[in-house]
Amino acid sequence: MEQGVATAVLCIVGGGVAAQVLAARLRIPAIVLLLGLGFLVGPILGFLHPTQSFGPNLRALIGLAVAIVVFEGGLALDLRELRAAGGGVLRLTAIALPINFVLGTLAAHLIGGMLWGPSAVFGAILVVTGPTVILPLLRHAKLERRSASFLKWEAIVNDPIGAILTAIVIEILVGFPHRSGEEAMTGIALRLAEGAGAATVLGVGSAFLVAWAFRRDLVPETLKTPSLLALALVAYAAPNLLMHEAGLIGATAFGVALANLHVPGIAELRRFKEALVVLLVSCLFVVLTADLDLAVLGKLSLPILALTAATLFLVRPAAIWLATWRSDLTWRERLFVGWIGPRGIVAAAVAGLAGPRLSEAGFAGGDLIQPTVFAVIVATVLAHGFTLGPLARRLRLSVAADAERLAIVGASPWSTALALALHGAGVPVLLIDTYPGALQAAHVGGVPTLQAELLSRHAEEGLADQPPDYLLAATRDELYNALVCTRLAPELGRERVYQLAPSADHLLHAETGVSRDLRGKVLGGGDLDFQSLSERHAAGWRFEVVAGGAATTHGVPCLLVIGSDGSLGFPSPEHGIIEPTAGDRLLLLRPPQEAQRTPSRSVALTGAS
Repeated sequence: MEQGVATAVLCIVGGGVAAQVLAARLRIPAIVLLLGLGFLVGPILGFLHPTQSFGPNLRALIGLAVAIVVFEGGLALDLRELRAAGGGVLRLTAIALPINFVLGTLAAHLIGGMLWGPSAVFGAILVVTGPTVILPLLRHAKLERRSASFLKWEAIVNDPIGAILTAIVIEILVGFPHRSGEEAMTGIALRLAEGAGAATVLGVGSAFLVAWAFRRDLVPETLKTPSLLALALVAYAAPNLLMHEAGLIGATAFGVALANLHVPGIAELRRFKEALVVLLVSCLFVVLTADLDLAVLGKLSLPILALTAATLFLVRPAAIWLATWRSDLTWRERLFVGWIGPRGIVAAAVAGLAGPRLSEAGFAGGDLIQPTVFAVIVATVLAHGFTLGPLARRLRLSVAADAERLAIVGASPWSTALALALHGAGVPVLLIDTYPGALQAAHVGGVPTLQAELLSRHAEEGLADQPPDYLLAATRDELYNALVCTRLAPELGRERVYQLAPSADHLLHAETGVSRDLRGKVLGGGDLDFQSLSERHAAGWRFEVVAGGAATTHGVPCLLVIGSDGSLGFPSPEHGIIEPTAGDRLLLLRPPQEAQRTPSRSVALTGAS
């Protein structure tokens, strides 16, 4: 028994994380590899049998993991986003959901050949779009904020509603034969009010309790994350005692309320929970897929495959177009949101519970619920995962550039010239400063600018519209540069944040200097501090973008290697030498005599083009 559990944990955790890493390297949706891994180690090879390994507690463990996932999803919902997307979000949650339910039920009955009871359960399950799939896709696709808000809010809000709707439908199907219609409806309405009300009060109340305790320093730092996880599980488990799946509302409400109370320190805790959720999602997809039976999968038929296609191409697009009729959504947004609707963990978990319960109650076709839902999950993950980015770019709903974007913090004369040189060479660049006058020259030259304190919430909104891939902190204040790099490192990656070299060499000392964890990588050869760049600016040095093969770099600082595919490489003493390849270009800093000999494609350090 112990050996079986150990093998299961190895397959689930080790294999799930390996699939995530491989997917990141291949730049494909991780869910695709996770589903494939689950099928391989479960139904195909038979290495993993989650129900046998973990016994009857498996479903309870899955429920607790899902609670943490939806709690972390709630933390991503900022009410400020509703200012631009509120009307569309309301239509996607309040109007599209019931239309999806009706159309999904009709499709299951008319196309899939299911009886009305199982058809209604199928329609209820598939009103959800999984945040476990949507949120990772949004991070990679870099949608413009409004479209991303539509998909994010719909997925996170509809998940608990869909689970509860499924529970209500099952309760009606199973409970009606034993009670009168009026008695059954009254009982369901009371349980729904009790469960949803208790879940909302408990979730929101827990958020205010956390805010009160954290702001008064009543919880030690080492206990803050465990406290949040414990409260999220309580907000999930307690309402479930009143109504099945009501706990998802409690966990979601806890996350949303906590995100909008702006409690100091939540950002750091959120990053830990994001990592935890990646692990949980990896494990959940492997477990749920590996737990499928080949006999169940053998029940897939042409009507079920036709139902899967109808769900993708008819049900959701029609529901979204009807719900957003005469709204402020553009036709591009309606087309995009109508197509993108991958299902995820909650749909799989609910289907795994609903199918057996219907079968036990004697409903013919109840055993078709789970394989049909999994067919839809696989189809939507593949179709929407691989088309989200290209479709967003085709509809001009993506803010991602063809080349990697660099954000430069601090608008001085020389950094303005740097931004102009990169902009003229076709490299996406964003110049950031708090003083509008400092940004004027770059703005006149066509360089995108952002007037904001980069450490403020206002700057977060601005960066969401123009998300950078790399950051260069180039202000006069060396410690501020380090602080900015430390703040942006979790989002961009620690290897993608750079700062100017400090004026004092000892600050880079491995033992006595500023810790590498608390600053960015040093740009250039280690001698390019703010003062030296300002002095070279006064002497007339120029930035110049040249072809890699034609550049003479002996004694000339190279600040950037621009790849033929739009990638950026920054020379730094803290990693290996970057060797330019054919087709690459170099950003050089040339002295006046060198610049006079090669005047083409250069920009003066004074900021004039």
